[in-house]
Amino acid sequence: MKRLLLSVAAAAMVTACASNPPAAPPVDTTSPMYAPNYLATAGSSDQFEIQSGQLAQSMSQNPGVRQIGQMLVADHTSSTQQLTAAAQSAGITAPPPAMLPEHQALLQQVQSAPPGQFDMVFRDVQIQAHQQALALHQAYASGGDTRALRTAAAGIVPVVQNHLTALQGLTIAPAPPAPPPTYQQPAAPGERG
Repeated sequence: MKRLLLSVAAAAMVTACASNPPAAPPVDTTSPMYAPNYLATAGSSDQFEIQSGQLAQSMSQNPGVRQIGQMLVADHTSSTQQLTAAAQSAGITAPPPAMLPEHQALLQQVQSAPPGQFDMVFRDVQIQAHQQALALHQAYASGGDTRALRTAAAGIVPVVQNHLTALQGLTIAPAPPAPPPTYQQPAAPGERG
């Protein structure tokens, strides 16, 4: 009887092990390789690029800066659409595009550029933002958790690299020095000033 009970117990354990495959390793929900985090960061980056590109088109007098601004608006609108479509094909609802604090801070730098310094600030902030975006998309393309998003990220990498190359080659003329303030001599007694 003991043998029969042991045999039944052993058979039950083998059956239980066979029907319950080992658990998948836990997902790191704070990682940028986790689809929702990647989508939020990429969407935020795109929103920054679109809004700062619009600023460049309206605030710069440099045709090269204005042209890059136009390119940023078009290409980052497209990359947002590509990522949204890829997420939907994978059964993931992409978050509505919104800027994260780090991208809001970059936009604030561009918006508050001192007079005559917009082009230089725009270029320098854009180089920094594109280096970060390039690293994000390259990393996700090679190690992200969702195949459709990895494919979309791989397609976005050359676009971001093209932007970075264009920004690094952008020539910005130094702003002319501000004219010295003019002071009027105070009127002498009896003279009108």
